Amino acid sequence: MTTNPNVSGSLRNRLVLTLIGGAAVLAVLLFFAVRNYAAQVAQQGQDNILEASVTSILDAAALRDGVLEVDIPYAAFSMLTTPTDDRVFYAIYQDGVFLSGYEDLRLAAAPAQSDWSFTSGELRGERIRQVSASRTLVGLGRQTEIEVVLGQTQDALSRTLDQISRNAAFLGLGFFLLTAALSFWITSTTIGQLNKLTTSVTRRGPQDLSPFKKPVPREMAPLVMSLNSLMGRLDQSLSQSEDFIAEAAHRVRTPLATVRSYAEATLHRVERKENREALRAMVRAIDESSRAAGQLLDHAMITFRADHLVREDVDLVELIRDLVQRLTPIAEMKELSLSMTGDPTVPYSGDPILIQNAVRNMIDNALKYAPLDSTVEIEINGKPEIKVSDSGPGFLPEEVETLTRRFERGKNAAGTIGSGLGLTIAQDVAIAHGGTLVLTNQPSGGACVILSL
Repeated sequence: MTTNPNVSGSLRNRLVLTLIGGAAVLAVLLFFAVRNYAAQVAQQGQDNILEASVTSILDAAALRDGVLEVDIPYAAFSMLTTPTDDRVFYAIYQDGVFLSGYEDLRLAAAPAQSDWSFTSGELRGERIRQVSASRTLVGLGRQTEIEVVLGQTQDALSRTLDQISRNAAFLGLGFFLLTAALSFWITSTTIGQLNKLTTSVTRRGPQDLSPFKKPVPREMAPLVMSLNSLMGRLDQSLSQSEDFIAEAAHRVRTPLATVRSYAEATLHRVERKENREALRAMVRAIDESSRAAGQLLDHAMITFRADHLVREDVDLVELIRDLVQRLTPIAEMKELSLSMTGDPTVPYSGDPILIQNAVRNMIDNALKYAPLDSTVEIEINGKPEIKVSDSGPGFLPEEVETLTRRFERGKNAAGTIGSGLGLTIAQDVAIAHGGTLVLTNQPSGGACVILSL
């Protein structure tokens, strides 16, 4: 004898509402998490620049014949330049007495654990971020304290945060809509499978188990009558399945390189055109993912090492020759050759890892765009300067100023694997060593990238 189960609503509706509700909450949390993190990163970046600018002003202060002299460096303000031309305010105080700048830019009380004080406020109707710092000078038996206050408007920061907020909102909305659509498909599929399972279980009969009396959703009512006889064994089977899935998930760790090798091996054996195209797309996606991940890690490493630059005495020619030897097999696979010219030795004091990384990205770019059976030339001279030239299509004149930006790629890069970080990495290394990165075209055709240290 079977007992009719109590019915309490629809499982389909519960699943849909739960999934959509969870998606909405996650979308909102995603929006605020992205925006708050972006605001913290952007504010920290502005604070670091303000700190560096104030440091350069304090370093320029000196006591001469008992008189305070402050020769404000040009770089102190130039480093504060933003795309929106944010206004910069400064004030210089000596022993608490205003000397120069904007008198209404007041000193802020420094925290007990630091000589630096960062505050946000308003000045002349504009919202600013300001930093205060001080330095004690001693000369001719006299001691004085110079205090510098530097403030900058936050138009560029606000514009950046607005753009990030819009992108985060679109991302959250897209995530929500996709999850909502999937929720309907998942619930329909789930209910269909449960109905199939119900039919299968019903054939076996509920012979020796007590009836299941707890309220269940409408869709589960037929199934419960059958599950009363199989609940124990089904629970054990599900536990075993969960253990198996957990063990399988723990053991399956296939790296991208292995997947790529299998895909390439399969590609050589597949004859159908559509299958070969699918495999090529897979290999390309794996290559792009590997390259992007590698260059993102490189960029993070370079950013860290540039902030903690440790110089070593090296011979640039020997350093680059070692790199060229390691890249030669890659060039030969692409039917290209590498040639080194220039001075026999170029001594330099710098970070060899950063320099090799920068030049490697420069050569890698040249290898990507150089035509077959051509030569990529690497010239090293004692300025010190490293030039990498190829005979490819070169740079478009209107793009030269933008190609060193992160994730920025030229119009001629379509169809070429890349992440838009190679030239950015090279420029960051140049700046870390007090140099520049220049992009130009050769008179005879082809691109030329010059790393000056």
